[in-house]
Amino acid sequence: MHHELRDFPGADAVASAAAAFVAQRAHESIDDHGQFTFAVSGGRTPWSMFEKLAQLDVDWANVTLYQVDERIAPVGDSTRNLTNLERSLGERRPTIFAMPVNDLDLNAAAATYGASLPARFDLVHLGLGPDGHTASLIPGDPVLTVHDRLVAVTGVYQGEQRMTLTYGALARADQLLWLVTGEDKRSALSALLRGDSTIPASGVTAPSSLVMADRAALGT
Repeated sequence: MHHELRDFPGADAVASAAAAFVAQRAHESIDDHGQFTFAVSGGRTPWSMFEKLAQLDVDWANVTLYQVDERIAPVGDSTRNLTNLERSLGERRPTIFAMPVNDLDLNAAAATYGASLPARFDLVHLGLGPDGHTASLIPGDPVLTVHDRLVAVTGVYQGEQRMTLTYGALARADQLLWLVTGEDKRSALSALLRGDSTIPASGVTAPSSLVMADRAALGT
């Protein structure tokens, strides 16, 4: 699929531009249909984006956030995406649908979360791993072949299991926003932009996709 590419000097500039883009999408969505549904991933640049977004004029009462993926870890764990998301937002309190990763039956919990997802997301934010993964769609993991569920549990990756939206759920995005920073992402970003089907990230499709990357990731 086609990705619009915007390049920036560094990660902080990416975060600032992303915050402005999200705020604009929120305004447009709320004006159009009264709410803004946004699925979010983790990572250092996204947390910076949310810190900046929290300072912008956003109608938070009409913002609903969903998680793209989450580690199977205790409540409040520093590695949890939810922990960092809430910290980054500070006093801002949108509605957050957190992945139920502490339920005893994770597969049933994943099915319940899938049932809570909207028919369409106004925006889905994604990151990109050096190995070409996005969300928790990891190379070689059976989750890549899950087509009958919107949410699934991965195998062990870097010592942890995760819950993730599947390709089917990500395809509900009206707009994708990729944030890609750092020299270690250079090979994966090149593969994504040329549509290399060997990396999991290339399996995500949407009507519109914007990649914001810094020069380190682009090698420029």
